[in-house]
Amino acid sequence: HNKQQPVLVGTVSVEASELLSRMLKREKIPHNVLNAKFHMQEAEIVARAGQPGTVTISTNMAGRGTDIKLGTRVPERGGLMVIGTERHEARRIDRQLRGRCARQGDPGASRFYVSFEDDLMRNFGAADRMTKIMERFGLEEGQELEHRWLNKSVETAQKRVEQRNYLIRKRTLDFDDVMNMQREVVYTYRNETIDSEEPRKLIYEVIDEAVPAKVKEYLDVDEPHYNALIHWVNTTFPLGLTKEKAQFETRTVDENAQFLIEKIKNAYERKSSHEEPTAVKSLERYIILNAIDRLWQEHLYAMDALREGVYLRGYAQKDPLIEYKTEAYDMFVELMANIKNEVLNNLFRSTSNLQAFENFLATLPQFLLREHAPTAPTADASVRGRQLQPVGAMAGVAGDGDGAGEVTIDLPIRRSMPKVGRNEPCPCGSGKKYKNCCGRVA
Repeated sequence: HNKQQPVLVGTVSVEASELLSRMLKREKIPHNVLNAKFHMQEAEIVARAGQPGTVTISTNMAGRGTDIKLGTRVPERGGLMVIGTERHEARRIDRQLRGRCARQGDPGASRFYVSFEDDLMRNFGAADRMTKIMERFGLEEGQELEHRWLNKSVETAQKRVEQRNYLIRKRTLDFDDVMNMQREVVYTYRNETIDSEEPRKLIYEVIDEAVPAKVKEYLDVDEPHYNALIHWVNTTFPLGLTKEKAQFETRTVDENAQFLIEKIKNAYERKSSHEEPTAVKSLERYIILNAIDRLWQEHLYAMDALREGVYLRGYAQKDPLIEYKTEAYDMFVELMANIKNEVLNNLFRSTSNLQAFENFLATLPQFLLREHAPTAPTADASVRGRQLQPVGAMAGVAGDGDGAGEVTIDLPIRRSMPKVGRNEPCPCGSGKKYKNCCGRVA
């Protein structure tokens, strides 16, 4: 600095650059600090870094890509002097900092200082052993040393740090690969749904895969649960099956699955026939995409929680990565099954047109009101002695025609004639008021 040679001082961290800046201020040495805190003046600081007598303190920001041009008569003073206050964890950063001087044939020099108390030497360079050796030779505290053994010790420490960082990055990539594979499967399925011209094929694929799995879950056991299967079918689809009507005991598991698949597809074809084809395609895409998006978000939260807690299994002498892969696979299988079940649950609970949906409901099994006593055909009198019975062949969704045990929907009753007031003559022709005749019974 006294001979007006520009100096670039490299530090490892922002804290070290600020500490060195305070020390230079104490010595009344003018300098500039380049540590990303003064981003408005960065270009100006770099432009002045090669001028005579300029001192610049920088982090590794002044590494690769920073070209410091020398001012007039600076080459005569020896060019840019690079001083490293300590070695970085990566040799690459040291080389980049050293490469700021002596560029394109210009003169320059570099010098790095290392202390046994630096984090690099203390954690990876066997600083305690080296300190004892130096004390045995009678060297004093703060004495400057130069030897190829010391350079080799520093390089060995840097190699250890680089190897550790490589293993950390590799471990992170191994964990990320699990999510990348799952993400690829889910996004491929989602894009296929968006681009498909016939989303009904995807709906039928879900039915062909999810229904047999449910049938095996209930029937492919030591004690088949026929009632539980019928309950699931009736709560998910408008089939209205009963144990007598289904007759699951007379078929094998695969035959029962095929039996239910045919009924579900027939019911869905009937539902779709009441709606506009273009609207049905959009609705089918929405049903699948909504299931994927909602459950995929929940799956991501669950995977984050698993990744945070899986390291605790290391206390049980288990490899966290293997445990993570195993748990992640089970969770992904459950995710895909939940997506299919979500599609099945919303298949008959969604519509593109309310009127079309009401028309579809009108074809479902419903209760009829039938008279037993010979009364006048009035709306209020029809309530008297009514008996609830299911509709016959028209109500059978699967086309069975018996209608027994069907899922019933009690639709509003519409009057066939105007309402009769209480004080009006009774429509039966008795001459009495309605409230004293047929209306009294009602």
